[in-house]
Amino acid sequence: MRSRGMSLCDIAVVVVDIMHGLEKQTVETLALLKDRNVRFIVVLNKVDRLCGWKHCPDAPIKKALENQSGDVKREFGWRLTKVVTQLKENGFNTALYYDNQKFRKVFDIVPTSAISGEGIPDLLLMLVLRSQATMMEKLTFVNTVECTVLEVNDDKDLGTTIDVVLINGVLHKGDQVNVCTKQGPVTTTIRDLLTPHPLKELRVKGIYKHHKELKAAQGVKIVARGLKYAIPGTSLVVVKPGDDLGQSEAKSQRNENEEGNVIQEISRLKTCKEGVYVQASTFGILEAIIEHLNSPGVNVPVSGCNLGPIEKKDVMKASAMLKRKEEYAAILAFNVRVMPEADVLASESGVKIVTADTVYKLVDSFNEHIKRSKELKKMQCAANAVFPCTLKILPNRVYRKKDPFLCDVEVLEGVVKVGTPICVYVGGTVHGLGRISSMQTSNGNQIDSAKRGVVVSVKITGESPKEKTWLYGRHFDESNELISQISRRSIDVLKEYYRDEMNDENWQLIRRLKKLLDIA
Repeated sequence: MRSRGMSLCDIAVVVVDIMHGLEKQTVETLALLKDRNVRFIVVLNKVDRLCGWKHCPDAPIKKALENQSGDVKREFGWRLTKVVTQLKENGFNTALYYDNQKFRKVFDIVPTSAISGEGIPDLLLMLVLRSQATMMEKLTFVNTVECTVLEVNDDKDLGTTIDVVLINGVLHKGDQVNVCTKQGPVTTTIRDLLTPHPLKELRVKGIYKHHKELKAAQGVKIVARGLKYAIPGTSLVVVKPGDDLGQSEAKSQRNENEEGNVIQEISRLKTCKEGVYVQASTFGILEAIIEHLNSPGVNVPVSGCNLGPIEKKDVMKASAMLKRKEEYAAILAFNVRVMPEADVLASESGVKIVTADTVYKLVDSFNEHIKRSKELKKMQCAANAVFPCTLKILPNRVYRKKDPFLCDVEVLEGVVKVGTPICVYVGGTVHGLGRISSMQTSNGNQIDSAKRGVVVSVKITGESPKEKTWLYGRHFDESNELISQISRRSIDVLKEYYRDEMNDENWQLIRRLKKLLDIA
């Protein structure tokens, strides 16, 4: 998205945090600006965070610096030097704008505070001056329409609309235009041209101004039929009266090439075999979401992605995770419409569609979904979660010798819980006794679990006819150790859902019991 944005950019503003210097994404952006030979101004923001900074609201930065103490000026100086050095390492000569005598070779740095407004007048002044000095030829108006699609949006009143940047030429209500879509070039008629009211963003929903014609350069919302599958980043071509279909298709050839570029850009996004499916309205948003999901603090894998409304094919792709990792069978949808048939299929197949109005809320909602899914899965697998334990039968404290077997035991290792299957190791062979149906302390209180060193009374109830036939004193006695009857399945469940309840001693006991019970 940054790459396509540079193609529309005549002059750029690169914002750098004075407290952190150049970040990785800033270096990447600078490289793109350099490749496309785009002039830029470096905004050294957050000067108000310098220790001891005295606020001078909306003042020119030079005047604001004059009012600071010596310590603040020194800190500003060395932080400025650090940023200038980093920029020079990336091939850019920079200087404070009021010290810059060679602005065609040296890029301007404007210190600012977005909070209190220091330096903002300087930034506006430099944008005007540098634009006039370097862009005179570029700013010459021509009649040939040059228009790029930025976003595709669904509006409950207007239907599917596209937000475009009209770089050159004039658009009229009723013009025939050719739009590049996922299904190929589509010719449609402009039903309405909309712009926001002054000081309002085009993306903010609200009341728009209606126009019969609009002249470059500005952002425009276009209402027309057939825009559902329009591809952001492609060009919009006006079909002039008298143009035949062949000419229109020839003009759309560039769009087809751009469509391929967009698809290639999507395919280059970082994905893996197991992960969520991401859907967004524009490539830029899609790129930002995936980058955020792949960041170390979030670490949510992405298996696939797409642009535009969520359709049945997207749900089918996301449903592939049901057989691999069920909690990742989800679509993170941002600023896109969910088609009715896709919503029905998602409900039937078990694919979760997560929507939110910000990327952070989207991730939070997904994490909450993961948490609920794991808790539900944990409850479903609770019967298979057999914790490791070894028990010693206390002599002369056996109260019932046959099924159900009732005695006092000491927990030698691990943790014993109600429902744990118990077996006894006799003569080199393991024999099942049943499950612990209840436990209580010496004072008669019923408990659900007991850890190492605790003495409890246990009631072991046989589940199979063979288990019910075993008698204390005939088949086994206090010299035989009781152990939990773990299995490959129970170990996998503990690893997946109960890892936080296990410690190193428990894992060591599992390794010993695996050998004893001959578990692979």
